[in-house]
Amino acid sequence: MRNIELINKQWLFKKGEGTVPSIIPTDWEAVDLPYTWNGKDGQDGGNDYYRGKGCFVKELVKSDFPEGEEHYIQLDGVNSSAEVYFNGKKIASHDGGYSTFRARLEDVGDSNILAVIADNSPNDYVYPQVADFTFYGGIYRDVKIIGVAKSHFDLDYYGAPGIMVTPKINGKDADVEVQAYADGTVEFTVADGESIIASATAEGKNPTANIKIENVHLWDGVKDPFLYKLTARLIVDGEAVDEISTRFGCRSFKVDPQKGFILNGREYPLRGVSRHQDRPDIGNALLPEHHREDIELICEMGANTIRLAHYQHSQVFYDLCDEKGLVIWAEIPYISKHMPDGRENTKTQMTELVCQNYNHPCIVTWGLSNEITMNGDSDPTLIENHKMLNDLVHSLDKTRPTTMAALTMCSPDKELVHISDILSYNHYFGWYGGKVDMYGPWFDDFHKKYPDKAIGISEYGCEALNWHSSNPEQGDYTEEYQAYYHEELIKQIADRPYLWATHVWNMFDFAADARAEGGESGMNHKGLVTFDRKYKKDSFYAYQAWLSDKPMVHLCGKRYVDRVEDVTKVTVYSNQEQVELFANGESLGVQKKGKYPFFYYQVPNKGETKITVKAGDLTDESVIKKVDKVNEDYIMKDEGTVINWFEIDTPVGYFSVNDTIGDILSTFKGKIFALKMLKMIKGVLGGNDKDKPKEKKKKGAPLSVAGFTINRTLIEMAKGFTVKRALSMAGNMFTKEQILEINSMLNKIKKPNK
Repeated sequence: MRNIELINKQWLFKKGEGTVPSIIPTDWEAVDLPYTWNGKDGQDGGNDYYRGKGCFVKELVKSDFPEGEEHYIQLDGVNSSAEVYFNGKKIASHDGGYSTFRARLEDVGDSNILAVIADNSPNDYVYPQVADFTFYGGIYRDVKIIGVAKSHFDLDYYGAPGIMVTPKINGKDADVEVQAYADGTVEFTVADGESIIASATAEGKNPTANIKIENVHLWDGVKDPFLYKLTARLIVDGEAVDEISTRFGCRSFKVDPQKGFILNGREYPLRGVSRHQDRPDIGNALLPEHHREDIELICEMGANTIRLAHYQHSQVFYDLCDEKGLVIWAEIPYISKHMPDGRENTKTQMTELVCQNYNHPCIVTWGLSNEITMNGDSDPTLIENHKMLNDLVHSLDKTRPTTMAALTMCSPDKELVHISDILSYNHYFGWYGGKVDMYGPWFDDFHKKYPDKAIGISEYGCEALNWHSSNPEQGDYTEEYQAYYHEELIKQIADRPYLWATHVWNMFDFAADARAEGGESGMNHKGLVTFDRKYKKDSFYAYQAWLSDKPMVHLCGKRYVDRVEDVTKVTVYSNQEQVELFANGESLGVQKKGKYPFFYYQVPNKGETKITVKAGDLTDESVIKKVDKVNEDYIMKDEGTVINWFEIDTPVGYFSVNDTIGDILSTFKGKIFALKMLKMIKGVLGGNDKDKPKEKKKKGAPLSVAGFTINRTLIEMAKGFTVKRALSMAGNMFTKEQILEINSMLNKIKKPNK
């Protein structure tokens, strides 16, 4: 029978080593797995983390091998490429850092050397290469040795488990097709808890059987995620020589362009988050307790779906999603930059994703790509790659639709976005340009134009650190703006049931070593929860109030104590029917819940005020203090910024670089200013190109930049930027003096009377 031994302990490691030692080295670093060499430098900013090779070595004696006539090594995650050597012989190579692969171990001796060269070097054929997250190098998931009989379930096919379960609901029953990947006679049993409720026997090459489960207990989302267990035994000469098992769930689902997601015949709006898996100091090298903590936080928030971005996640996490009833979007890291030489790698990674995860009832869709049009959407090899992947998925899995996450700049009219069965868009209106109220109208326009195409939101969000303001603005990285942003998104999503799924970007802050934003380099701070999982931002509770059935009340702004205004706004989130707010024991009134679970109070700010909110038996408290000057600890300090907030003149009634491009363009003098700005930008870019040959533009052809068609959405997004933010996103193109000059120009333009 099959025996499995975990071999995570007592490895030796050397960073930068790309050759396998012939003897066990004595001067290498001792490490236990999982391990990444980028736990520190991949999170500190600068985009200078080590990307290269590292060699892991382990001595194995005969007693380390589990009982079996044959042995396989299984590696659950080596990023990004791997070469595996056993006693000096190369036995496997693998491109793709997020999936399981195996290799057979031959000629096992009394003492053996197992070596793995991991390599996260940049290249043009293994995905991902360009993305907004750190590509941690190392062996960051488990390594196992599997001992099996000579006759055994297949261990050589794309890291797959060896059995495939396909349930189909038929009235009150379920017809379950089971297929084993082996040669011979296979006995199948289905267990409901401890009891075997059905069985079947099949024989031949990769035998298939059909099993009926009467009065089936459905896998029914977060309310009742019931799981059955299938066990397969390979029989040789009347005896079982190998045994494997998998859990599965029986459910039906479909995605309706008008009604959204439907689970087991009822409308079941998918509202949740995306997840990156990394943690401080350990990167992706997670232990099971880390996965459990993540799933508990996501469930506490009330989500019923997760987009597992942007790669295959740990089997531990998929199992937890099965158990908790969370509906999953699973995808490969075909992201940001299409690489013509990476076509085969997308094919391999997709095959591994589907084959290794087919039995998980939580997964309802396979993602083809994410923001792949970052450099344009017209490359014919990009279109062909997506069509190939779409056909591949349908050949591997006839039960689930394909999807993709399209980038804002990719027009809904493009061929690319209509290749997958269903679709979602990544939009950041209200953060990277545009205004927060653009979401609803944009999706209404899409839905009206393409009523037969299911549409959702695959990413939306904005960043927040421990910065605070009573007048939050787009781009200020305050917790208050993030809370406002998500309040507005919740309102727009709640009113649009046709959105098949919506996923906040992101559940947790995560490392992106190339970033230098918000006053802390190396991080993306769009999480509803901090990177260390210790602090839930106010926006977390906005979703909890909206999505969770568990009674809750939350008082926002606990980290925002010092306030200058005489009367300050205090926000409460609660899913209870009414709340009452008290300031130093004095009631400021009872408010009843309206359409959305958000309550707003104006609170007198004198001296020190203890604020208490009551909702039924629930209470929450905070403290505010009246101060004369803004606490500068609440204002973002970005060491890389060209100009600070206090250097900008903002005369009352006149524009400044803190105003949006859209507001400025709404006035006649603002349009004149825009023309002057264009000339200035041309000068900054060294744009004296009168001697350069001009390209002929076809009459009526759309204007395009960097491969993207300039459309209404892009123009509206640009209007949402403040001038300062637009200039800052241009890097160091503009000096402080030039920004002050622009501000001076704007200070002469009156704002329209409101």
